[in-house]
Amino acid sequence: MSPDESLDLFPSERSARGAPAAPLAERMRPRRLDEMIGQPQLLAPGAGLRALMRAGALPSLILWGPPGSGKTTIARLLAEEVGAHFEALSAVTAGVKEIRAVVDRAARQRGHTVLFLDEIHRLNRAQQDTLLPHVERGTVTLIGATTENPSFEVIAPLLSRCRVYVLERLGEEDLAAIVQRAAADPRGLGGRAAIGDAAIAAIAHAADGDARRALGILETAAAIAGDGEIAPEAVREAVGRRTLVHDRDREEHYNLASAFIKSLRASDPDAALYYAARLLAAGDDLLFLARRLVIFASEDVGNADPAALGIATAAYLAAERVGLPEGRIPIAQAITYLACAPKSNAAYRALGRALEAVEQHGSQPVPLHLRNAPTRLMEHLGYGRDYTYPHDASDAFVARNNLPEALGKAIFYEPTRTGAEAAVAERLAAWRQRKEKESGC
Repeated sequence: MSPDESLDLFPSERSARGAPAAPLAERMRPRRLDEMIGQPQLLAPGAGLRALMRAGALPSLILWGPPGSGKTTIARLLAEEVGAHFEALSAVTAGVKEIRAVVDRAARQRGHTVLFLDEIHRLNRAQQDTLLPHVERGTVTLIGATTENPSFEVIAPLLSRCRVYVLERLGEEDLAAIVQRAAADPRGLGGRAAIGDAAIAAIAHAADGDARRALGILETAAAIAGDGEIAPEAVREAVGRRTLVHDRDREEHYNLASAFIKSLRASDPDAALYYAARLLAAGDDLLFLARRLVIFASEDVGNADPAALGIATAAYLAAERVGLPEGRIPIAQAITYLACAPKSNAAYRALGRALEAVEQHGSQPVPLHLRNAPTRLMEHLGYGRDYTYPHDASDAFVARNNLPEALGKAIFYEPTRTGAEAAVAERLAAWRQRKEKESGC
């Protein structure tokens, strides 16, 4: 035995040439669809992909799901099930030249070729256009894998020729089963490192839905444990800092942002704080959250609580001046205030109705009594005639229509009976009644 081999934790896992074995995640790839754990919506008897296999057909398709959910493995197994030649490319490194080379080989080869394109969302439009005619003609069957929403990242002509299958994040039970299998299987640790339920559960939790990450943690924890049992402490050391599934300019960012706003709107401070924490923990911009709060204060709280906009704006300024980490504190205060505030979108809806009126009626002339008359000619033409200064009235209200004539008695703002806006609704209703009575408008 060589000195190097004597230091190896699992000597039998080295290749015949002495090179280190493949990573545990690669060694433990399922060899048949029946070995797959998880994704029952696709792989259970009668489910989508199983039905395709039973029909003996494999159309071009896109597998969309989070990292470590089984996209690459499923693609390989589908190709094997139909007896197809499997060609794999990564869109990170492959370009038009590599794609054409695969297509040329497929055209010369007898039988069926599956072209697997990992991270297909990284192909630019020109590269996707190059691929399109070969998919149309059936020279290759395309299986694309992506962590991003294909409706945003794959060109429409190519997307229309593919079936899209959605893979779900693996649950902790699935991950625990994967870890347990890898610990016992001869291709994995082969039972050479004992592991208890607590350590398995810790790995499944830390992996955050990613089977590849779970097996990587197991492999590292086994190396840390040496000849002893893999304990939860070894798992914690192997895990290091948790990496969250997030991308600041792609779908998961917008999913979290949407959940944040909708939780605020639903008056759920706990959910709003959770989604804000998710965004911040993944490295999102603190001021992104602050801007959303300022918008929310006007759009969704509005005049039901006029203080909301001031609190949101103050939180934005405080976060901007203080920065991280303390800048999170005023943001948390604003989140809880806005979530618990009475809600009204009446002002926002009123603006929408006014914009619709502008679109419908165009550039209607301003009534003469509302115009300034800085010259004698304008005064002679009637500008400002019969204007009554409201502060000269006993209650600072003049019962007169101020809309262009074409708009008649249009009403845009309909205040709610919620919070402080209830008083506004009562006051405005009285004014409108007086206007109708005193001016006939």
